[in-house]
Amino acid sequence: MHTGPVRTCVGCRLRAVAAELLRVVVEDGSLVPDPRRGRPGRGAWLHPDPECLRLAERRRAFPRALRVPGPLDAAAVREHLEQRLGT
Repeated sequence: MHTGPVRTCVGCRLRAVAAELLRVVVEDGSLVPDPRRGRPGRGAWLHPDPECLRLAERRRAFPRALRVPGPLDAAAVREHLEQRLGT
């Protein structure tokens, strides 16, 4: 069993160990994946699953979780997930 910090996915709202989730931050009005968890700023956590990304976008969860105004461009996160899944 994994131990460590537990975070909540902004897409499906399920709790998971942080090692199983992808951290996402905002840079210049766009969402940026932070797989090494080293970028500065507030982070939102997401399962590395395109369905969780879709749910988070539909619920407008990223601006709320990251405490920034307006819609955010998730293209970089979507591309990261596609590369990771090999699609």
